This record gives sequence, structure tokens and C-alpha cells, in this order.
Amino acid sequence: MRRVLLVNPPIYDFAAYDFWLQPYGLLSVAGQLRGQAEFLLFDYLDQARSNPQSDRWGRGRLCSERTESPAPLKIIPRYFRRFGVARTRFRDYLREHGPFEYVFIQTMMTYWYPGVREVIEDVRGAWLGARIVLGGNYATICRDHARGLGADLVVVGSDLRPLWGFLEMTPDPSQPALWDVGANDHSPLRIGAIKLADGCPFRCSYCSVPQVYGGFQPRSLERSVTELELLIGRGAENVAFYDDALLFDAENVLVPFLTEILRRGIRINLHTPNALNARFLTGALAHLMVRAGFKTFYLGFESVSRQWQQGTGGKVFSEELARAVDHLFAAGADPVDITAYQIVGHPDSDIQELEESMRFVHRLGIRGMLADFSPIPGTPDGAACRRWVDLDEPLMHNKTAFPIIRLGFDEVNRLKDLQRAFNRSIASQGAS
Repeated sequence: MRRVLLVNPPIYDFAAYDFWLQPYGLLSVAGQLRGQAEFLLFDYLDQARSNPQSDRWGRGRLCSERTESPAPLKIIPRYFRRFGVARTRFRDYLREHGPFEYVFIQTMMTYWYPGVREVIEDVRGAWLGARIVLGGNYATICRDHARGLGADLVVVGSDLRPLWGFLEMTPDPSQPALWDVGANDHSPLRIGAIKLADGCPFRCSYCSVPQVYGGFQPRSLERSVTELELLIGRGAENVAFYDDALLFDAENVLVPFLTEILRRGIRINLHTPNALNARFLTGALAHLMVRAGFKTFYLGFESVSRQWQQGTGGKVFSEELARAVDHLFAAGADPVDITAYQIVGHPDSDIQELEESMRFVHRLGIRGMLADFSPIPGTPDGAACRRWVDLDEPLMHNKTAFPIIRLGFDEVNRLKDLQRAFNRSIASQGAS
């Protein structure tokens, strides 16, 4: 049987946080080949989690070390770091567990490619004959750049037919993600991830999802429930939805799923790190989500400016956010676990009215979170950023760097300090 090594690379960035990070795409691809190969997983991040500092929902810091900033980012007055276990750990692993015929490497943020390059160098140093496959966001958005790293195959988008032909294997799309890889070491799975659908029906001007996944495609209810039970069987107590449009067509996707897990008596803490569309959050749906175990709610609300909202896709308006928050309060959700995302550093920041947006969210009685803008090639907003940065260098897509380039170091710090003050106010109200 063929031996396949799955690798979730280290992260090179100014900041990284274990926000329910899991190599879900990698495990989903491997799951379709369940029983056809021997799979092993080396996850730089799972082994680098600092458990004592994790919060009650499984989020926490990642172990890291200072490293020199790459040349394009030396202008940014922040410390650059490498997140993940030591490089020597992976080299030792290759010697002890190899050889492997194939190595699948997951890619995420385009500007994290130095970690992907590091893995490829070490695999080539161990076994010249290993056939290396890249897939994911970076491989799709920066395909030509990714091909320059020396992999044997770069899988673009969600069409996996080139991969199946390369492997000469026949997939079974009904299979859940390969969460059982590594189950023999008896270590519990601390956190898990799940998707009920791929893609998104919206085309927001700043988002890469249409490039990577295309349109909205629900998965089967049976597969989704099987995957959740597999996660619980591995010991997961917190599961994050990786859906990009979790509430879209809820009556046919999310509602049947939640109804089924309630029917089966499944008890699990559920989380929504990807932005929920407040427009679709009805009172009945909010009550069902809370009953089924949802503990954290992250809502997409990038700006109070109606002009800005309409210009970026019109995904959600201020009154829709306020109505969704009222529904969550009525359903019993904790205000400190409801968060509204707002983008900082957008190329149209002049009309975004960000500070007023932060005040609006605070008046609703929930937390806000400033999401740093990343200029993504292939998106309308990314194209507008070429006046400030070289988009052909993926390092310049960095979400810490671009807001500083766009707004200035002091202004970004001022806005983030203001957001922290608002959130402390919400926390103190909850404590009282």
C-alpha cells in the first residue's frame, strides 16, 4: 500500500493565534482516499499548541521563535516570527518514519509560503524521489509562484481531478475527513473543524472564496453527521464550522444538521470563526443554534457606511446586524461570546467610517474585532492595492503589513487600542 505523508507547515508571520486552526482541507482530501493508502500526519501547529494558555473554548497561543523579517517586510516595525515546532523535529520525523511515496502539503495564507518552501526543502533533502503535492489557498491564488517552489503537482481550486489522475487513485467523495489519522497514538483531538457546504453564493469585493471554491455546494447530511461523530470519537469537545456561508439556505443545510444532532443527543461546543451573515439569522434559527450547542458567534460587519457596504457587495447592513444581535440575546447567547468583525486597512478606508462602526457595534452590547485587510490578487479590492504594494510578491499580501502601509503604524495602533477599550467595557458589563 502506498505511503502518504500529510503536512501542515509552520507559519512565518508577525502574529498567529490558534483560532481553532486545523488542516481541514488536507484531511478532507485524504479522507476521499481512505483505505487506499497508509497516511501519516505531521502538523507543525498541533504540536506547537500551548495548552495551559488555551481558553475555555480551545483557543490559545502557538509556540514561536523570533526570526529575521524577509526583505520586503523589513519596513514593518513589528517582530517577525516562526510559529510551529522546531525544524529539526520534522527532519527527525522524516528519518524515523520515511520513506513516503507522496507528500501532500496544505497551503493557507498566500504570505505564509516560506513555511511551505521550508517543508519542500526538507522533504527533498530526505528523499529525492518523493512526489510532492501542494493544494489550498496559496496554491490557487498564486499558482505560478507556488509552482516555483519545486513541487511535482500544484492543485488549483477545488477541482481535484488532476490529483486523482496524478495518483492513479479513485476517490470516494462520500467519505468524511481523515480525522482518524494518528488515532493509534491514543492522543485526544483537542479541537475539530467541519463544513456543511463548500463555497459561497456572494462575491464580496475583498474575498478570495469564489476563486478557491466557486459557488455554494452543500454536502450530504449523512456525511456531515458522520464527520461530527468521528470528531467526538477522537475526543474533540470544541468544533468550529469552516463554512464560508453557514447560514445560507439554512432550512435545507444547517437546520437539518442541528435537528439531527439534537435528535441523537450529541453534546458538543460549536463555534463560528468564519463570519456569519447576519441577514439570515432569524429568531428561530438563533434559538436552534443555542440549543444545539453554539457557544461563540462571529458576525460579518465590515462597516456602518452604507456607501461602503454597497460598494463591497452589500452583504449585510447595520439594521440587519442589530436585528441579528437581538435574536441572539433573546436565544440566550452570552454577549461576550458575540463578536462583529470590521475590516481595518481597506483601500477605501476614507469612506469606511471605521471608528463610527466600532462605536455602533459597542452600542449593540457585543464585542468587536478588527480584521486586518489583506490585498488578495484576483479580487477587485486587491487590484486597487497595487498603488501601495507589489501584489506579485505574496509576502506583501500580509494582513499585518498592509494596514500599516495604508494607514500608518500609529493610526493602526490607535484603532486597535480603542477596540480593546470597547471590549473591556463589554466584559465588565458581563461580569457585573
